[in-house]
Amino acid sequence: MDTMTFNRRTFLKSTAAAAAVLPTFNILSQEAKTIGPDDDQVNAAVIGYGAEGEILADAAMKIPGVRFKAVCDIWDYRRKMARGRMRSLGHEVNVYEDYREMLDKEDKNIDCVIVATPDWMHAEHSVYCMEKGKHVYCEKEMSNRLEKAKEMVLGQRRTGKIFQIGHQRRSNPRYIHAINRVIREANMLGRVTHAYGQWNRSVAPFLTVRDRLNIPTETLQKYGYENMEQFLNWRWFDKYGGGPMVDLGSHQIDLFFWVWDCVPVTVTAIGGNDYYNRQMNDNVMAIYEFKTKEGVINRAYYQVLTTSSRGGFYEQFMGENGSLTISEIAARGNAVQREVREGVPDWEQFAKKGLVLPVRKPVAATVTSNAALDVRVTAEADGWPLPVDLLKPAHMPHLENFFLAVRRNKPELLTCPVELAYESAVAVLAANRSVAEGKTITFKPEDFKV
Repeated sequence: MDTMTFNRRTFLKSTAAAAAVLPTFNILSQEAKTIGPDDDQVNAAVIGYGAEGEILADAAMKIPGVRFKAVCDIWDYRRKMARGRMRSLGHEVNVYEDYREMLDKEDKNIDCVIVATPDWMHAEHSVYCMEKGKHVYCEKEMSNRLEKAKEMVLGQRRTGKIFQIGHQRRSNPRYIHAINRVIREANMLGRVTHAYGQWNRSVAPFLTVRDRLNIPTETLQKYGYENMEQFLNWRWFDKYGGGPMVDLGSHQIDLFFWVWDCVPVTVTAIGGNDYYNRQMNDNVMAIYEFKTKEGVINRAYYQVLTTSSRGGFYEQFMGENGSLTISEIAARGNAVQREVREGVPDWEQFAKKGLVLPVRKPVAATVTSNAALDVRVTAEADGWPLPVDLLKPAHMPHLENFFLAVRRNKPELLTCPVELAYESAVAVLAANRSVAEGKTITFKPEDFKV
């Protein structure tokens, strides 16, 4: 396969082609559209069958024509779990402790590999698989080290293999409709000046298991872990992960890039490990500045908390004519809210085109709470709902997109190729650096390229 260099313009052109072959979803105001899968069987393996690996494998096994042949994990407990679960779903797999042994022995049996190991191993596992001739789907974040993320970009260029990074919102039909059609094509919001995203979680202790399930110390040390605490809670250790900002923020900060079609110029972040006293920050609040191709400055605020679940996770895009609130869980965000002011177009035209549903409550012009304060309503209380519903597991459309690109041997079909994902990796890792150094990080355009 010829190697392909993806840039933002190439990606935006390719999304039209990718959208034409995206998986089944409902447009609630229209008849559901179904795109059937290709007939070719794709044989897959998994490296890292932890919680995320299990979720990805379960979603992939729902895709017709995908067959799992092997699973690798350094934890015997998870290897046995993978074998049992996959067998119950009709997939007979061989299990391995070492990924190199798996790739050697299963070379002729597998076409692609799902990499769902801790972040610090993504580069090693992904590049090795591509060098062995396998296509790769790798969970985000690409890596907790920027130099390792660069190795992944170079590995794809060198091998020319299909390489998808797991920013699954890029293939979610609700997000595609909201961003590509509502915001970008129809311009319903007008100029989007600001964005907001958050992922808040409740207090949670370190994960533990019963002693009888522990991995032997010599095995842990062989693979770079000092003990089970580090292995089970790798996200909280600098060697293995990037903390909540990287683990969670990478999903949502990537959306700022998508909406504004540009990379940020600065990030200023504060945070700390104030509650748990762990290695990585348990709270981060970051402000990104973007300069669009039109030369205007837009700003986005992002926060991640691990001491309160207030609001959960969602994203908002705020424009002069309206705002979008959206989340992977539709109950947390699924509507566009129109500004009530002179000069904003009537949105009935957009409802007639199927861009939104015409369901909303009328709004009074003003609400007076007391004699001293006149609170003017400036936006409709209940927005116009999005007409698209995802009827599958959240990761499944992104995996379908990957397997389709593999079947057709067309990297241009990918909704999140590695060079696009690298841009968000730069921005997210820089937020942690801004916290550590206590200063604003200023980007150069070349920072986002390899």
